[in-house]
Amino acid sequence: MAAITAAKSNDFETAKAKLAEADKYLKEAHDQETALLTAEASGEEVDISLLMIHGQDHLMTAITFRDLAQEIVDLYQRLAKDDK
Repeated sequence: MAAITAAKSNDFETAKAKLAEADKYLKEAHDQETALLTAEASGEEVDISLLMIHGQDHLMTAITFRDLAQEIVDLYQRLAKDDK
């Protein structure tokens, strides 16, 4: 949301920085998820709980929203360029 808000104000440097920050945290979360999936695929018993499922739902939603935020930032940037 911070990236979209910045782009709405034509602050594309901040928008880019916020998207990069999101990428960093999403990568960390995705790496943890991948480690759990790899462990289970290797035969390790992984305790699956409702909390784990809920967390995965949040991760997938965050990844989707980040992608949508990029599209909205790109759109604001295009609109700003067309206004010149």
